Amino acid sequence: MVNAGLLIIRLVVGLTFAAHGTQKLFGWFGGHGLKGTGGWFDSIGMKPGVTMALLAGLSELVGGLLFAAGVGAWIGAVLIIGTMLAAIVKVHGANGYWATQNGFEYNLTLIAVALGVALIGPGAYTLL
Repeated sequence: MVNAGLLIIRLVVGLTFAAHGTQKLFGWFGGHGLKGTGGWFDSIGMKPGVTMALLAGLSELVGGLLFAAGVGAWIGAVLIIGTMLAAIVKVHGANGYWATQNGFEYNLTLIAVALGVALIGPGAYTLL
């Protein structure tokens, strides 16, 4: 049962992160692509915006896929955690804890999930 639980967590969190990466990189799923995301990154002081959007999108896509697959779970977790820490520092931290106030509640939850799975291990159901 533990292995099935870890698989569900990895798939939901990892594939959601990968989809967020495709929003930034390709404009899929209602995203703004590199130019749009890059412009927003520039506006919040993350310069050069397009380069930072590329790095964020790749971190989310690659980290999410590694996390979901259970392959290189530590690497995937580090990429997810790094992205969420940047989101807290640049966007959500100043708004307090609660997500209803655009705070860092959700980001911290994702950090805890990624770190927890990395510490426990991906479970038996992985691609390798």
